[in-house]
Amino acid sequence: MSRSKSSDFPPPQFITTTAALDALCTRLAAEEFVTVDTEFMRERTYFPELCVVQLASDTEVAVVDAQAEGIDLAPLARLFADRAVTKVFHACRQDIEIFVLKFDAVPVPLFDTQVAAMVAGFGDQVGYDALVSALTGGAIDKAHRFSDWSARPLSPAQVQYASADVTYLRGVYRKLSERLARDGRLAWVAEEMDALADPSTYRADPETMWERLKPRTNNRRFLGVLRAIAAWREREAQRVNIPRQRLLKDEALLELAATAPTTPEELSRARGITRGFAEGRTGASLIEAIAVAKRLPENELPEAPRAKDGPRPSPALVSLLKVLLVAKCDEHNVAPKLLASSDDIDRLATEDAPDLPALHGWRREVFGNDALALKQGRMGLGVDGKRIRLIPA
Repeated sequence: MSRSKSSDFPPPQFITTTAALDALCTRLAAEEFVTVDTEFMRERTYFPELCVVQLASDTEVAVVDAQAEGIDLAPLARLFADRAVTKVFHACRQDIEIFVLKFDAVPVPLFDTQVAAMVAGFGDQVGYDALVSALTGGAIDKAHRFSDWSARPLSPAQVQYASADVTYLRGVYRKLSERLARDGRLAWVAEEMDALADPSTYRADPETMWERLKPRTNNRRFLGVLRAIAAWREREAQRVNIPRQRLLKDEALLELAATAPTTPEELSRARGITRGFAEGRTGASLIEAIAVAKRLPENELPEAPRAKDGPRPSPALVSLLKVLLVAKCDEHNVAPKLLASSDDIDRLATEDAPDLPALHGWRREVFGNDALALKQGRMGLGVDGKRIRLIPA
């Protein structure tokens, strides 16, 4: 395989006006697919600040300055809604989050080469650089990976760097598509893309943010206060557009849920909270959120975590299911993480009819049916030379 460099490709167009973007998107609408990437900044804000959008098709490559004066990205929204053109990303979640915020919709149809690579046997969450090297022989220049993409003007080197990812992504997409079509697995990838097409996947729900903190308590009143202040932090961080951790760290939330302060003086004693914060409008709204949570009736408090209250999975059965998982992944050359997680295996071992991805669609065909047969004693495991084989009971 010949190795290619970004310098081997024609120079990208640099798009800075709505008219040029509209013309580009009109041309791209005639293509079978378009590869997409973004450059954004998020260190100082809650919402990602879109700086650059990179687009490529079989015939052209473009870098769109999303912060150019007067530019309207509406033509991009039109292209992303065009179901005749496949939108190709690698590890798409952060990029899609940006476009959902901008256009209130997920680009469709979608193809994520990271997911496709997992289906094609490249392992769990293969890196883009490794995939480019393996499938195209190319090498990504990392010199501008940590550029400040919000600074203007962008240098020619930055524009060239930004274009390289979508340029190589064309070859990665073609190679993976050919491989998946040959192995009859394009439908598997389509099933995975359906799960990524729901806009709600990319929107944080303030009322569920407390669950991410994984509180280790059964005290429902504590959990009620924690839910309230975690939701308050999320909405306040969105309102002022700063990272949630910069507004209030996780450990401060847990402390406030335990102490439930009622006055600015009590609030100021918590770690990371200044007197100015506690005595200002922000502190007042936080104290009010705590007070409302403290007045909630019992039936409106969140349920305590019950993961440790249920039956413990049999270590032996869990081990057998994990052996089966590895064997099936080896047989079908697919990444284990894509089939079932450790939590999925535990639930499969303990629950009679768990609602798991492993028991639906192509996963059930590859792993789920045999996992149930093993659990129910209808199947055993044996060793044939160096390979695990299934033995009907």
